[in-house]
Amino acid sequence: MRQPNPSSQGNRRSMDLTPFLSTAEHGTPEEDLESLLIPGRVAVAAKGRFLLRSLCRSFGGEPRITCAVTDQESCLDYLAEQANDPYTLLVCTDYLEQGNGFDLVRHARQQHPKLQTVILALGDAIPAECMDAPWLQAVVAEADFVGDQQPLQAAVIAVLGGHSYRSPSLRTAILPYLSCPRLTPREYEVLDLLASGLSDREIAKRLVVSDETAHTYTKRLLQTLDVHNRLQAVLKGMRCGMIQV
Repeated sequence: MRQPNPSSQGNRRSMDLTPFLSTAEHGTPEEDLESLLIPGRVAVAAKGRFLLRSLCRSFGGEPRITCAVTDQESCLDYLAEQANDPYTLLVCTDYLEQGNGFDLVRHARQQHPKLQTVILALGDAIPAECMDAPWLQAVVAEADFVGDQQPLQAAVIAVLGGHSYRSPSLRTAILPYLSCPRLTPREYEVLDLLASGLSDREIAKRLVVSDETAHTYTKRLLQTLDVHNRLQAVLKGMRCGMIQV
């Protein structure tokens, strides 16, 4: 088993969840990526425990992900580990606990030209210096996780087919209309727990309620926010200034 990166251990905010993927609760996929045929290993790098777990959960229960970290250096270390069994896909957020997603993808593509990459842009923008970069393949704006849209799935399909991809708001420079509802104190509490990466079972323990009640709390929160899954809920909470991840 890979040993934790010493530099990552020095920063308490950096996390390596890779050793725990086989025992993690998968729950309901945030986007239907588990049905996609991905011929190889997947690496995920994201800011914070929730986004990391949500992106991993998107791929379902299959053991495709063999790298799940929150910083740039650890991800590059994983990608470089086994040349005889290379990674096929890297999915990351632009913001990371250490480093950033655009630099990560640039370095990863330079070192592994056949690697396919998708960036989830929490800042809803592509840096000017990266706009026309040949190494930049697919970018999905956080703002485009609305309604029943599945921009992450569209981006993965595109890069696996050898194409580039930009989600709608990045193509048009027009952000979708944002409606921020008023939440109850309990809904704020549940949203904070979701953003911390907790499952319904873990929320139940934290709030000292039954698993069924915790599931009901989560379901009501999604209805109030008018979203379809936990990932959309937390991303909308971030856009509305309700939480920080």
